[in-house]
Amino acid sequence: MKVYVDQGLIQTSSADTLIVNLFAEGVSLRGAILALDQALEGKIQLILQNGDFRGKKGEVVVVYPHKEIAAKRVIIVGLGKREAFDVEGVRQASAVAIKRAVDINAKNVATIVHGAGIDGFPVNLSAQATTEGALLALYRFTASKQDHEEERKLESIRIVEADESKISDIKEGVRIAEAVVSGVYLTRDLVNMPPNVATPTKLADVAEEIANTYNMNLLVGDREWAAAHQMGAYLSVAKGAGEPPKFIVIEHNGERNDLATVVLIGKGITFDSGGISIKPSDGMGEMKSDMAGAAAVLGTMKSVGILNLPFKIIGIAPCTENMPDASAYRPSDIVTASNGKTIEIISTDAEGRLILADALVYAKKYNPMAVIDLATLTGACVIALGKGIAAGLFSNDQNLQEKLVASGEVTHDRVWPMPLWDDYKKAIKSEVADMKNTGGRNGGVGASAIFLKEFIDYPWVHLDIAGMAFSDKDDAYIPAGGTGYGVRLLVDFLRNL
Repeated sequence: MKVYVDQGLIQTSSADTLIVNLFAEGVSLRGAILALDQALEGKIQLILQNGDFRGKKGEVVVVYPHKEIAAKRVIIVGLGKREAFDVEGVRQASAVAIKRAVDINAKNVATIVHGAGIDGFPVNLSAQATTEGALLALYRFTASKQDHEEERKLESIRIVEADESKISDIKEGVRIAEAVVSGVYLTRDLVNMPPNVATPTKLADVAEEIANTYNMNLLVGDREWAAAHQMGAYLSVAKGAGEPPKFIVIEHNGERNDLATVVLIGKGITFDSGGISIKPSDGMGEMKSDMAGAAAVLGTMKSVGILNLPFKIIGIAPCTENMPDASAYRPSDIVTASNGKTIEIISTDAEGRLILADALVYAKKYNPMAVIDLATLTGACVIALGKGIAAGLFSNDQNLQEKLVASGEVTHDRVWPMPLWDDYKKAIKSEVADMKNTGGRNGGVGASAIFLKEFIDYPWVHLDIAGMAFSDKDDAYIPAGGTGYGVRLLVDFLRNL
């Protein structure tokens, strides 16, 4: 859906539904809502005086005009306490209001920029957050349904601003938001697809579409290509896969050796049965989301292409299934990664770090200023930080860590720094190989990160997104299913390098 920006007064908009906001600070009206109340002959003030609306965070009330204005209805969304309001509050307010608009069958909505009149809130950032909250809340995945229920759909969203001097900044915020949301939608779609659809081949096809649309270079390596590159860790996981593995490399500004290079790597296990170390059947269906890292990288590359960011940005997605069959790798196998290091297989359900190992080695060829990998890697990280709270961040570079933490705060795709101590090496010490692929139950999230560190010699960040990629329930602008986590974080990071 296209978002339009209009210079004018919200009360004179021709949209059928108007959206304004109010803080939880009594019956004092100001700005756009005061002008709208005057046009409505005091209807909003009356609602406040009667205590029907208090401006609490997420609270919504609908006002129905009596032909005082062209709009059929006015939605007022509560922002909560002014001192606690932040950019995430903008997204949530916009999401709550737009959902209510859909519920009451609105077709054309006009909204103010939430937060635009608050000191310390840049107008472009407020406009971006307003747009993101609305568009992300409207996401639906219905691709697998043959019979669609009658859905109520918006036809347009218009952002209205009276101050002409703010229009340019608002348009820039909307432009960024639309590009970011496009990437998030793609990521959500890929994670939500059933695993017989979102195969490694499907992800490669999506990468090809992105490359063709945004003039990027693309390489899709098959088994033979990976073998020629001595990717024994990646190929060990792919041995039992019925679907052919695909090692995807997509390059934005790939020919520009004069630009700083950032490599993004996403774990692409399109279905994780656990292999020979098979998972319990209860909840295994959610393992279709074990490619959420790869999906986030592809979504980010789409957003990068739309925005045409001035960096050399490489997206790498090692993709395969992890399945048990007669050819599958086994506990006690020893495999050799592409940097020559040997790995004793303790559990075939610790497969993500194996495919990432060869991808991390491959990234070195780009002489990167930064490499960031994203992976639904460990349940231990979910236990440590909580589901839906933050991704675990491990890094050998303080500057990268601080920038990603800052981007996480702005976007609410939050990350939390975790220790990368050498002590964790004890957990993966092997008597028969250079390392084990898991430190067992007590190795935890730190052992997985220290394993990956064996394959890098450049500025690096590992993001364990196991608790962030898939949601069990709807919340504001994040639906049940694939969340699209990582795209907004990475795009903000790249835009602020």
